[in-house]
Amino acid sequence: MGWVGFAAGRLAAKKRGAPMPVLSILGIAVGVLALTVIISVMNGFQLGFIESILEISSYYIRLEFPAPIDLSGSAPAGDPSGEDRLIIEKIKNIPNVRAAVPFRELQALIRGGWGQHAVLIRGLYPNACVEDPGMAERLIFEEGSFDLEDSDSILLGAELAARLRVGLYDTVQIISVNGTSSFAAVLPGFSNAGGASQADDSDEPADESLFTIRGIFRSGFYEYDLGWSFINFEKAGKLGGSAYTLGVKLNDRWQDKKLAAQIANLAGNAKIQTWRDFNRAFFGALRTEKLFMFVLVGLIFIVVGLNIYQAQRRIVLERREEIGLLRAVGAGDRAVRLVFVWDGLVIGLTGAGTGTALGLLVSLNIAAFFALLEKAVNGILFLFNRGGGFAVFSPAVFYIKELKARVIPLEVLLIFLFGLLSALGAAWFASGKVSRIRPAEVLRYE
Repeated sequence: MGWVGFAAGRLAAKKRGAPMPVLSILGIAVGVLALTVIISVMNGFQLGFIESILEISSYYIRLEFPAPIDLSGSAPAGDPSGEDRLIIEKIKNIPNVRAAVPFRELQALIRGGWGQHAVLIRGLYPNACVEDPGMAERLIFEEGSFDLEDSDSILLGAELAARLRVGLYDTVQIISVNGTSSFAAVLPGFSNAGGASQADDSDEPADESLFTIRGIFRSGFYEYDLGWSFINFEKAGKLGGSAYTLGVKLNDRWQDKKLAAQIANLAGNAKIQTWRDFNRAFFGALRTEKLFMFVLVGLIFIVVGLNIYQAQRRIVLERREEIGLLRAVGAGDRAVRLVFVWDGLVIGLTGAGTGTALGLLVSLNIAAFFALLEKAVNGILFLFNRGGGFAVFSPAVFYIKELKARVIPLEVLLIFLFGLLSALGAAWFASGKVSRIRPAEVLRYE
């Protein structure tokens, strides 16, 4: 079969200077480049959201217990806190478990100096960030720190603090909607005329407590920065969050089903959910969005494949004499077809390889690329007196602090193969006419 490569090289030499192979290579390169960059940027957005959800909110595995938990050993009579602590320690010792953190959640209304907002309050122990480094990494504190040592401490999201117009060490009013008790923290100088009703205005019994802001954080997820706050674990229990949840994080989140079955044997009657169940709708929407993006951008390869198919088909018709001569000296149908497939392989490798290299270069330097693009567009707008405020991802529209791209090697390989196989498939089908060429008919008048 050594002559196949030689014949394909001679065929390519005769086509040198023809625009069709160049356009085919360029089309595949552009398709691979576009798909690599788009998927990498999409991965940056989606994985940023997913990691914020898993590291801050849902955890990888959740165990919901009906009774309160007290790891300090001072639990009220009848609370099996010793048994709970033993379960947590056993779970922590399971291979592939990275952290196990108990927490309480409750819905509440929080009021500041300039308004009010419904929030989800999560009660955590003061050492939660030590026990869970993943959460500590995702919570970026603009002011203060993760300080829940005092029972009156509260941590607010940056957007929530801005909405309420409060800052570090200010106090806020919280009214819990969980349980039978209602707590209120009255702002100094905050009168009824300002919209905060005092607890004694109601017939329902209410306890009052001041919450002081000890930290203002950003998570990278707008819903958390606007609608979340953290308080002390024990105070959350007094606010009405009597039930508690154990959040478990894994080194490999794809082992969640296996680990959930193993944890179920230790946790008794606790309700267990994995991150797939807890976020099924949201993660399913992200997966569908990514799949459709693959399909839409992948249409480029179909167009390029049809282009290669037509070009190779024309070449087969133009080279009928050469094909007839090869068949006459003993070359089989498959061997002659491989001459043209080899040509498609060269086009596919060149285009896909070039597109992959450029795609990785742009993806790994995505911030610099978009900065250069914005400067170029703003320069053009300035020349036409159209202003210069263009931004690809404007902060007024997108909640993005920095643009990141995530390159997943398996997806890059898949995109490369799309480009390569589109050229190979087109060349193979176009060379199908080789089998219908009869040497005697072609060479009759030669």
